[in-house]
Amino acid sequence: MASASPPRDLLHFTQPADHVPLRLHVDFAQARDDFYEWECRQRMRAREERHRRKLEEDRLRPPSPPAIMHYSEHEAALLAEKLKDDSKFSEAVTVLLSWIERGEVSRRSANQFYSMVQSANSHVRRLMNEKATHEQEMEEAKENFKNALTGILTQFEQIVAVFNASTRQKAWDHFSKAQRKNIDIWRKHSEELRNAQSEQLMGIRREEEMEMSDDESCDSPPKKMRVDESALAAQAYALKEENDSLRWQLDAYRNEVELLKQEKEQLFRTEENLTKDQQLQFLQQTMQGMQQQLLTIQEELNNKKSELEQAKEEQSHTQALLKVLQEQLKGTKELAETNGHSHEDTNCEKQMRSGIWKHFGTVRVCLSTALLPLQTVPLIELT
Repeated sequence: MASASPPRDLLHFTQPADHVPLRLHVDFAQARDDFYEWECRQRMRAREERHRRKLEEDRLRPPSPPAIMHYSEHEAALLAEKLKDDSKFSEAVTVLLSWIERGEVSRRSANQFYSMVQSANSHVRRLMNEKATHEQEMEEAKENFKNALTGILTQFEQIVAVFNASTRQKAWDHFSKAQRKNIDIWRKHSEELRNAQSEQLMGIRREEEMEMSDDESCDSPPKKMRVDESALAAQAYALKEENDSLRWQLDAYRNEVELLKQEKEQLFRTEENLTKDQQLQFLQQTMQGMQQQLLTIQEELNNKKSELEQAKEEQSHTQALLKVLQEQLKGTKELAETNGHSHEDTNCEKQMRSGIWKHFGTVRVCLSTALLPLQTVPLIELT
């Protein structure tokens, strides 16, 4: 290349007269071709650098969010299916939120939006299960970390034992002064690390002991009582859920009644072939049917509320009776110990326990009888 060649210099040697020093004259010529080629290469590198930076910025720029479609009954049906899918839930709930914020909810679309909100609520249980799984994994990770820390501490103890054995006179006399100095430094460093690891492990164990003491400080009832109370609580929760579902059905029927009222107003305008008497008769029959259904649902709701209150009263009565029986049993034991009648105490205790379990059987029969109508109540559909 031209740039690699030496500059084209004009050398002029002048031979002066005798006894005069030699004079060298250099004339530098400017290489314009080389300078132009160097500028072209610099511009090309600048263009490549700008192109590379643009590609890097495009790659790191976050993608723009997808456009949200407009509300329609068809799109709402598709969105309801997406809300039931775990993989598409995040995208679907974003669309649902934008529709609600836009004000797409109306009297006609209220039931459809309510079903979509209910589908979104059904994912709460899945999220709680995922949280429980992650908490279990965290507990397992803590346990693995504690085991690994215990193994590390054991190895530190072995290393410190080696250093302590090396400092005994039997082996210490054979080492040189420099070797003794290094061994002493290593021993102190290992002991410091061992103490730090031991403190960390003891802190973890203290936290676990505090958690266990907090759990044990709570007065827990006997195992059988816990099982019975949990069963009663589960049945009460089932009654509460049934009550909520009936209330939601009642709200849905009320919305349908409102829709029918609107259709009633439209029928007066659109159906000109029908007479006013026929229209009124048809609407009156429809309203009577809806009123009967609403009355039936209201009666079922009141019955479920009364059954729930009765179950709660029965539970409180059972707990009070159990406490009284326990106090009587304790007094009987003390009386039997003072009189020395151990055989009679055993028979009395058996009778008291059989009485307790008979009463619990009566409570279970009552609760199962109260829950039996919930399983046989048919769903009323508006035709």
